[in-house]
Amino acid sequence: MSKLYFRYGAMNCGKSTNLLQVAYNYEERGMNAVIVKPMTDTKGGNKVVSRLGVTREADMYLPGNKNVYYEVENWIKENGVIDCILVDEAQFFKKEQIDHFFEIAVKMNIPVICYGLRTDFQMNGFEGSTRLLLIAHSLEELKTICQCGKKALLNGRKINGNFVFEGEQVAIDNGDNIVYEALCPKCYYELKEKYESKKAALESK
Repeated sequence: MSKLYFRYGAMNCGKSTNLLQVAYNYEERGMNAVIVKPMTDTKGGNKVVSRLGVTREADMYLPGNKNVYYEVENWIKENGVIDCILVDEAQFFKKEQIDHFFEIAVKMNIPVICYGLRTDFQMNGFEGSTRLLLIAHSLEELKTICQCGKKALLNGRKINGNFVFEGEQVAIDNGDNIVYEALCPKCYYELKEKYESKKAALESK
């Protein structure tokens, strides 16, 4: 039986780069790796985009209402054998879709490797990643560092260059207005306290 893997980490830890490398390794050996991406992630459209500059079009670009199990079944009928499924930005998939990936690994005997964030910029779990943490056969952390040099664990959101700690869970900008940065817990709390102090000062005026 194949397994469902969840490889998670903070922003800029190399998730998409790792995914593209794994796809290359499979295909170098004459095997077929299928890349799946959620439509929620509009950055790059239907392409997986690595910060190293490497891009590749996803084989499936799926909305949240699609049954992934059926989509994979249909893909196999039309295109042939799948040796591995690689999932980019897995945190954006719905709980039911993560269950589909689990079923694919178990029933179809196809390894499914999911890459994604564990938490958002407010330290809350995403629906997809929360489910993966519960049911994935294997969990692996991809590490990166904070601006201070310590291990990054959390994600900070910056709008127009300033860290913010309020807003919708999903906010993706294809320009430079909204960016995300990996932070260690200490820096996260220091930045949050500065944000809250500035907000309180403005509200008191």
